[in-house]
Amino acid sequence: MEPQDHERELAGRETPPASADTAPRAENVAEERVAAAPEAPRNPNRHWYAIHTYSGYENKVKTHLEARIASMELKDLIYQVVVPMESEVEVKNGQRRTVTRKVYPGYVLVDMVLTPETWHAVRNTPGVTGFVGGQNEPAPLSNADLPYILRAPAPGEEEKAKPRVTYQVGQSVKVIGGPFADFIGVVNEVDPDKQKVTVLVSFFGRETPVQLDFLQVEKM
Repeated sequence: MEPQDHERELAGRETPPASADTAPRAENVAEERVAAAPEAPRNPNRHWYAIHTYSGYENKVKTHLEARIASMELKDLIYQVVVPMESEVEVKNGQRRTVTRKVYPGYVLVDMVLTPETWHAVRNTPGVTGFVGGQNEPAPLSNADLPYILRAPAPGEEEKAKPRVTYQVGQSVKVIGGPFADFIGVVNEVDPDKQKVTVLVSFFGRETPVQLDFLQVEKM
């Protein structure tokens, strides 16, 4: 075969179709597009606000307000309703137990975009007495203070119950455990992180500091 005929034969051949292994799959392309899509920007008018409630009505206000948000179709403007809680370890009757308590009794926090409609929805919820910072123009909470106010743990950390400090320096206590059981002493130092208390007890006529666990003492 002449060279010219060989070139014409190669030119006339069709390019082979891509195999199933090399052809891009539609779902992979879609996944790449989704991954590349930017996140929706946060509404700059979205803030946390604190509202006053009747004492003891915090959880009821949360329930009522969440029901109003659903019925009034305000989920795109009112995002969260929170009653800040924290766990504490207390010692009672010689037993250590974990309890939860409201961080700010009489207050509920709301993550929302403030508009006349959302203002009325929140303000007219049963049990709400008003917004913090002014009734007509409520003041949003500072972003810098939010982690502390909401009691949110740092990323990757679990919430830890903190000890409830029930002893004070100068307080009289009775030792109920350890070698100094039944001694009466005075609290000299309190270490809530370690749940320890240093008590001054009279031993052979001299005041002796003794470090004890919260479970080893009780109030007089």
